[in-house]
Amino acid sequence: MAEENFYQVADWNGQSGERWVANQARLDAMLAVFGQAAIEAAAPAIGERVLDVGCGAGASTLDLAARVGAGGQVLGVDISEPLIGRARALAPQDTPALFQVADASSAELPEGAFDILFSRFGVMFFDNPTGAFAHMRRALKPGGRVAFVCWRGMAENDWVRLPMGAIKGILPPTAPPDPEAPGPFSFGDRERVARILTAAGFTDIAIAPFDASISFGEGRTRDAAIDDAVEMTLEVGPLSRALADQPDDIRARASAAVRAAFADRPGERSVMIDGAAWIVTARKPVS
Repeated sequence: MAEENFYQVADWNGQSGERWVANQARLDAMLAVFGQAAIEAAAPAIGERVLDVGCGAGASTLDLAARVGAGGQVLGVDISEPLIGRARALAPQDTPALFQVADASSAELPEGAFDILFSRFGVMFFDNPTGAFAHMRRALKPGGRVAFVCWRGMAENDWVRLPMGAIKGILPPTAPPDPEAPGPFSFGDRERVARILTAAGFTDIAIAPFDASISFGEGRTRDAAIDDAVEMTLEVGPLSRALADQPDDIRARASAAVRAAFADRPGERSVMIDGAAWIVTARKPVS
């Protein structure tokens, strides 16, 4: 296992996985509009078999299962044991969905078994994305389809832009991350995504922008909604990691600055923020 991937596995089986499980309901609600757009692009049909990569707590897997029906099947895979545990707990008994703790980039997958390779924000974390997609391509039937949604740039996504911008001057500046390093924004460059899929052996590649206004914080009052948004940033995402080892006074200043940033966003009993993604589709050649 590559060193980078080792740390991804350790993180998602540690704090990141546990925090996602704790915030699963509202995170899935926030991401639902993007997942549905990707499912529409995948156009799953009754009886089809789908591989859901980086399935998290299984929301997209269960949505896909509802589309393929009892005659189909959806296999959701994720490297996080806590998230797969949550997915299994949420799955109805009669669903045609299965869940497996596995790294889709290297797991033994049945060759030519799936009609669709799908992902909702789960394919940006591979340390060797071309190799990962080439490996997963073998699990698709000839002519099989790819459909996934991934984030565009950090500057276009308020869930990271607002809190990280708010703490400038409170925390020491850090070097910007390598834009191609595994992480939520590693597929932000459309040309890079196209190169990866082409090199992995896919054709008919289409990459379309998808923008949505999403509810990041909710509450019975406007103040409660803003508090909820701040709590979310302190629990999940880059701000939680940036503040992990900071003293209480720095955390308090950062929290106040982030609260002010969210207060500028619209919403009555929510905090509405802008999200920007790519909807990506491709196909495995027939021969």
